[in-house]
Amino acid sequence: MASAALKLVETLVPLAEPAPARSVLRFITCGSVDDGKSTLIGRILYECGAVFEDHLEALDRDSQRFGTNGKALDFALLVDGLAAEREQGITIDVAYRYFQTPKRHFIVADTPGHEQYTRNMATGASTADVAILLVDARKGLLPQTRRHSFIVSTMGVRQVIVAINKMDLVGYDEAVFRAIETEYRALAAALGFERITCLPVSAREGDNLSVPSENMPWFTGTPLLPLLETLDVEPRRDENPAFALPVQWVNRPNLDFRGFSGTIASGRVSVGDAIEALPSRRESRIARIVTADGDLETAFAGQAVTLVLADEIDLSRGDVIAAPLAVRASSRPRTRQEVEARVILTGEKTIEHGAQFLVKLGTAMAGATVLAIHERTNIESFDGEPAESLALNAIGRVRLACDKPLVLTDYAQSRELGGFILVDRLTNETSAFGFVLHDAAPDLKDATEIDLAIARVLGPEGSAKRQARLNLITWRVASALGVAGIVFALSGQGSIAALAGLADLTLRPIARALHDALWRKIQERREAGLSLDGGGI
Repeated sequence: MASAALKLVETLVPLAEPAPARSVLRFITCGSVDDGKSTLIGRILYECGAVFEDHLEALDRDSQRFGTNGKALDFALLVDGLAAEREQGITIDVAYRYFQTPKRHFIVADTPGHEQYTRNMATGASTADVAILLVDARKGLLPQTRRHSFIVSTMGVRQVIVAINKMDLVGYDEAVFRAIETEYRALAAALGFERITCLPVSAREGDNLSVPSENMPWFTGTPLLPLLETLDVEPRRDENPAFALPVQWVNRPNLDFRGFSGTIASGRVSVGDAIEALPSRRESRIARIVTADGDLETAFAGQAVTLVLADEIDLSRGDVIAAPLAVRASSRPRTRQEVEARVILTGEKTIEHGAQFLVKLGTAMAGATVLAIHERTNIESFDGEPAESLALNAIGRVRLACDKPLVLTDYAQSRELGGFILVDRLTNETSAFGFVLHDAAPDLKDATEIDLAIARVLGPEGSAKRQARLNLITWRVASALGVAGIVFALSGQGSIAALAGLADLTLRPIARALHDALWRKIQERREAGLSLDGGGI
C-alpha cells in the first residue's frame, strides 16, 4: 500500500532536476597601496549577502574605532583582519574570501599593495584565473601598478579587469577614466594579456559593482560582478600534450603492491600505455590505474592516481612518469641540469653569480647554483637591463646549474612542471619564485632533443627492419660522399667527383648483389660436390 502511494506521488509530483554545477572562479585584487582593493572586496561581499547580521554589527563597531570613512561603514575591515592592518589602514598579508552568486562560486585573494609585500601579492597571483587591478582615479598609474601587471602576466594570468576606482572623488569625470584606460592599454600591450576590460567604479559608494551606476550614464559596459559571473576562464589546452605525472609518493602497503602516486600534470594515460621513467629513461607499461574510488581505464590531467607498472623499475619521489619519446605530442617534459628561468625575488638573500640555493620543482628537490644573471626587468619600460645582482622584489632572467637532472617544461605549457621556488640553504626562506623559460640554446650535453629526433626517425621499440634499412641507406650515402670527396681531392673536378659518388651509390649495391649471387652459386656447387663423393674425404 505504501509503495503504491509512493508511486502515485512520484507520478503526480515529478522529481526536480538537480541544479547545474556552478563553476569556480579564482581572482585576485592587486594594485598600488590605498587604491581601494580591500574596500572593493568588502563591498562586493556586502552586496552579495555574504556578510551576516552579527558581522555587520561588528563592522559598525570596528568602523567607529578603526574606520577611515567617518561614521560610515568601512568595508575594508571585512577583509583586513590583522591588528597591524587595522591600525595602519593597509593590507599586509593575503586574505582569501569565499562567496557565491546564483551563477558562480568565487575565491578571491585580497593582496597587499606595498612594494615591501610584493612576495605576498605574487603568492596570491599564483593560483588566480583573473586579476582585478585597481587604479586610483586621482593618481593614475603608479610603479606598483606596473609591477603587479608584469607579475600577473608572468604568473600566467591572461585576463585583467582594470577597475579605475574612486571615481566619486573626481566627479565621475569620463575624461579621467578614458585617459587612464588609454595609458594602461598602451602599457600592457607587451604583456600578452588576452583580454583587458576597463571599468569606472567607486568601491565605497558601490558604483558599477553589481548594477550600472546612475552617476556614470556615459559608461555602457557590464558592471564588475556580472562581468565576473560570465567570464570564460577555461585554460588553453595543448591539442596533444604528452602524459606526465610527477611521483609524489611510492605506495608500498604490502609485498604484493607497489604503485607510484601523484597528480597528472599533463596529458592522459590508459592501461596498457607505454611509459618511461624520467630522468633514467627506463621503459615499462601501465598495468593498473588505482584511485580511491576504484580502478580506472583512463585518467586525465588534474586527477590524483596511483600507477602500477608492469615491470619493476627504480622510481622515487621527484621522478616523473611520462610518455616515451616515440609518442608524438605537441609538448613534452624535458630533462635539464641547466635551467633558463625568470625569477621574482621574495627573500632577503641577494641573487648573484655563484650564489647557491635549493630548487624545488614539482616534487623534486635539488641544489642549484646561479651561473649567470642575464638581465633585470625595468618596471617602467619592461625592458631588460644589465645587472650583476638581484635584490628583494627585483624581477630578472637567470641561468641555474642544478646538481642533478630535473624534469621540466616551459611554464607557459605547465605550471606544475614549469614553476619552482628557490630556497635559502641556511634559513629555509623562500628566496625567489621561478618560471622556466624556453631554452634559447639547449645544452648539447643534454641529449633530450637529439633523442627525440632519433626516436621519431627510428620508430618505436620493435621496428628492427626499419632500423636495419635506415642503417644500410646511411652507410651507402656516407660511402658515396667519401668516394666523391677523394676524387675531388685528387682531380679538383666537381663534376667528375659527383659522377664518381653517384656511381658508387648505384653500382656498389649492384656489385654487392652480383657478388652475393656468385658466392651462393659456389656454395651450392660445393655442397653438391660434398654430397657426391661421400663427404669430400
